[in-house]
Amino acid sequence: MIEEMLAYNKKFVEEKRYEQYATSKYPNKKVAILTCMDTRLVELLPAALGIKNGDVKMIKNAGGVVTNPFGSVIRSLLVGIIELGVTEVLVIGHTDCGVQHIDSEMMIHHMKNRGISQESIDLMKYCGIDFEKWLAGFDTVEDSVRETVDTIRNHPLIPKDVRISGFVINTETGELMPIC
Repeated sequence: MIEEMLAYNKKFVEEKRYEQYATSKYPNKKVAILTCMDTRLVELLPAALGIKNGDVKMIKNAGGVVTNPFGSVIRSLLVGIIELGVTEVLVIGHTDCGVQHIDSEMMIHHMKNRGISQESIDLMKYCGIDFEKWLAGFDTVEDSVRETVDTIRNHPLIPKDVRISGFVINTETGELMPIC
């Protein structure tokens, strides 16, 4: 598969198709979106919101959540807000999320089935990784969005004048439902 992608990329560059995507590092709409890495959102989310290349800063991870208040999500939001002009943050969960109901013990079991040693897992635990929290899913996407919004709103480094809102997008219709 990677060979196909690289061949496509070579042709893309040769034909200068990149020119239609030219923009700056500053988001036109001054918005950052934290959402899930779900494949259904790659084109659906921008289409449903009417955004195009250059409009927003898009931060994606499994579940569209903040798992660590000093991890990469908050760091990315801070760079967007402090250095790149973001004034609003949208947290967008989605229906039928694969992270919902994930169980850390089952994940560890699956890791072992994929060849990860108990020694490696024990080392991570020794280094302070709380697998139960780090690999946890959530019961409802609405509660997950509320919790993530709350974490961002109450973070000591996020300026209070930044608007933080939460939504759930329907992965079948693209309908955006306000949560908080």
